[in-house]
Amino acid sequence: MASHTITAAAAGTWRLGDLTVNRIGFGAMRLTGSAAFDLGVPSDRERVLGVLRQAVELGVDHIDTAAFYFSSLRSANELIGRALAPYPDDLVIATKVGPGRDPSGQWLPLARPDQLRGQVEENLRQLGRDHLDLVNLRVMPTTELAEHFGALSDLRTAGLIRHLGVSNVTSAQLADARAVAPVVCVQNLFGLDDRRSTDLLHECGDLGIAFVPFYSIAGKGREEGARGDSSEQLAAVARAHGVSTAQVRLAWTLGLGPHVLAIPGTGDPAHLAENVAAGALRLTDEEMALLNAA
Repeated sequence: MASHTITAAAAGTWRLGDLTVNRIGFGAMRLTGSAAFDLGVPSDRERVLGVLRQAVELGVDHIDTAAFYFSSLRSANELIGRALAPYPDDLVIATKVGPGRDPSGQWLPLARPDQLRGQVEENLRQLGRDHLDLVNLRVMPTTELAEHFGALSDLRTAGLIRHLGVSNVTSAQLADARAVAPVVCVQNLFGLDDRRSTDLLHECGDLGIAFVPFYSIAGKGREEGARGDSSEQLAAVARAHGVSTAQVRLAWTLGLGPHVLAIPGTGDPAHLAENVAAGALRLTDEEMALLNAA
C-alpha cells in the first residue's frame, strides 16, 4: 500500500448528528508523552505539533481528546490548539468529561453533575473554542448517568455543546442516556483482543449511532501501546496484504460496520501515515472470519 498517497477519505464517512466525518480519525491521548498519562517523559513538542498538522493534511477531520490528557509538560488540548487553530471549518473535535486529574496527575472521583460545566469550560478554554462539537460522558458501568447526562443536555441547550455521546457504557446506560437527550456515538473499549462490547456495537448499528472503539490497536497494552503479541492469523493476513498488523487491526475494526469509526493515536509521523492508509485496506469475508475466530 502506498500510504503516502492515501487520505482519510479512503475509509468512507459517517454522520455524527449533522456533522460528517471520515471514519478514520485521530486520538490525542498519546501526544503528551511516552505513555498516555506519564508525568515523567514529555513528548517532543515540535514533532507532535507536526503530527497534528500532518493528520489534517491527510484528511483527518475527527480528533478525539480530553482535558485530562496531560503529562508533566504537555496538554493534548493545548497542543491541538497550537497546531491547528484557527481550526478548519470541517474539523470535528470530540472531548470527554466525567473523570478528572489534579495538577499532580492523580485521578479524581467522577465529577458530580454540577461540576460538569466546569469541565466543559476547561476544554473550551484549552482549545480556544466557543462551543464543543461533541462531548462524551465517560462513566463506570455501575454509574447512574441520567442526572449527569441531563446536566450536559442543559449545556447543549445553552449552546456550549453541539452533540453528546457516552463512553465506557452498557446497553442499559445507553438507553438511559437516550431517554434524556440524543446520543450520536458510543465510545467503548473494543478490539480484536477484547470484544466484550460486540453486542453494543451491533446495537449502535441498528440505532444509527456511531461506535468508536478505543485501544483497538493497543489491545491489552492499553495506555502503554501495542505489545506485539499478535496471533498467527493476524500475522498471516498482514503478510498477505504486505501491511503491518496494526493496519490489519484497524481494517478489521472498520470492517465491522459502516457506523464504526477508528481513532488511532500516535506521536510518530510514519505511524500516522500507516494508520490513515489502513482506511483503504479492505479485508475479504474469509479474512474477517479468520480474524474473528482468532
